Amino acid sequence: MNFPDDLYYTKEHEWIRIDSNVATVGITDHAQDALGDIVFLELPVEGGPVNKGEAFGTVESVKAVSEIYAPLSGSLLEVNEPLTEHPETVNEDPYGEGWMIRIEISHPEEVDELLSVEEYKAFLEEEK
Repeated sequence: MNFPDDLYYTKEHEWIRIDSNVATVGITDHAQDALGDIVFLELPVEGGPVNKGEAFGTVESVKAVSEIYAPLSGSLLEVNEPLTEHPETVNEDPYGEGWMIRIEISHPEEVDELLSVEEYKAFLEEEK
């Protein structure tokens, strides 16, 4: 499993890359591996609000349908539209081209609640 140490993580298996006040969000290598081949993604429309802890989309794989949760609150700046035509990209490159949304962060203090790579790895060990 690949867990870049320059990212933040959630217990819902999302990763977050922070650049100034913009958060890029996707699902972790662990999540895509557990789901198996991803066949469909439902992503939100750009421009609306995003609230921490609320579902912003769904991932459908050959094994299951799972909701994707917003790790931070803010405004939805961008949606990775090519994923709707090529959902397998999430399996192939979860931390690169497989990103899902970009959020303009409205509550920077929420970043403090995210997990570091070490905390996320420890959480995965506890889940076993």
